[in-house]
Amino acid sequence: MKTAAIADLKARLSDYLNQVKSGTEVMVTDRGKPVARIVPVSGKTRTRGALQKMEKQGLIKLGSGQLPADFWTRPRAKDPQGLVLQALLEEREQGR
Repeated sequence: MKTAAIADLKARLSDYLNQVKSGTEVMVTDRGKPVARIVPVSGKTRTRGALQKMEKQGLIKLGSGQLPADFWTRPRAKDPQGLVLQALLEEREQGR
């Protein structure tokens, strides 16, 4: 949760609202004492909007239906060189 003094919030309201839209809560303080909290209206709407934005950027492709009934029992794809595990470990090291 981010914290913002009233004066800072007034000066950078758009920045703080963009952070709230992306899921961050902002605690508003007056002389160091909490007076309000700004939270996203709905997590479901926020998530859907973020996914649609990523789709427009070409980063993802949204699914169009349900998973097949046998999805979880299907055999896993082969990765003999361990590239997927290596990529995952690299992301974790970078803190992503």
